[in-house]
Amino acid sequence: MQYDIDSNQKVLVTGATGYVAGWIVKQLVEAGVCVHAAVRDPDNELKVARLKALSEKGPGKVVLFKSDLLESGSYGQAMQGCATVFHTASPFVGRFNDAQQDLINPALLGTENVLLTANSTASVKRVVLTSSLVAIYGDAQDCAAAPNGTLTEEIWNTTSSVTHQPYAYSKTLAERAAWDIAEAQDQWSLVVINPGLVIGPTVSEQPTSLSHDICKSFGDGRMKVGTLPLELGMVDVRDVADAHLRAAYIKAASGRHIIVSEAKSFLGLARLLSEKYGADYPLPRKELPKLLIWLIGPIMDSTITRKFVSRNAGCQWRASNSKSKEQLGMRYRSLKGSIEEMFQQMIDQDIFSKK
Repeated sequence: MQYDIDSNQKVLVTGATGYVAGWIVKQLVEAGVCVHAAVRDPDNELKVARLKALSEKGPGKVVLFKSDLLESGSYGQAMQGCATVFHTASPFVGRFNDAQQDLINPALLGTENVLLTANSTASVKRVVLTSSLVAIYGDAQDCAAAPNGTLTEEIWNTTSSVTHQPYAYSKTLAERAAWDIAEAQDQWSLVVINPGLVIGPTVSEQPTSLSHDICKSFGDGRMKVGTLPLELGMVDVRDVADAHLRAAYIKAASGRHIIVSEAKSFLGLARLLSEKYGADYPLPRKELPKLLIWLIGPIMDSTITRKFVSRNAGCQWRASNSKSKEQLGMRYRSLKGSIEEMFQQMIDQDIFSKK
């Protein structure tokens, strides 16, 4: 399914220095679009240098705006004159001090802030929200409770909370709030992207996501003794960016969209690297027993709770990506190429060395 990017209409990308956002901005600029890039600190040269480089290369351009998820109205100036808003900004971190303050408030209040600003910005006609598959399910064992054991866009996560899977809880609350705001007005339409674990190279060449820490752990030896027996839906970052553009520019696009290439375990992902990198890097070669992780996981890492292990380790993960293929025309890259490019980028950046 082909789609045309209207280069005459300005767009806003929130969290523009982020992993997925970087590829969205790149594709838009290469299509000749003027991108209003909302960032927390436009003066942080390390973070915005790549955006400036994209703008200089053209043919489109990037205009930086200072905005904060928790500052009411701070997206007003950046949104002026924009027909489309890509709201990608939301924290995705494995470690945090306070789930409410570090994850839930930025995700929920930030989404409300951006979408309520869209209500008062007459130029906005479509909002594309970066949600997540974890707004559909909380734990891998939830797949078994889904119709035919397969997750679809009709399902919502009902098992996460502030104390259990708080990141998933934050994404669920934020997406529900987005739909509530969207349904209460008729100026703009909302289309939601629900990606799985995102892998692949970055535009900024700076590791910015939890998935980078997973990839790093393959190369630096932290997982050499074995991986958690955990299966997830995964997808290339460029496919996620493409899904956002399709959601924005295919007029008939509507609702939620599961964006995932296939299910892989951490060990399965590492094995995709073994042919090219196995001789030189301490890649994991086995999975640790679930009982062992249940016993010692919480002692070794406070983020690995026994409830998490019980509800996720060893469970089969299944979801349908048929809607994304049929309504957005998605065609997915091979995960082997995605993880190889991600790993090689880290090698080139000297993030880890040969064993």
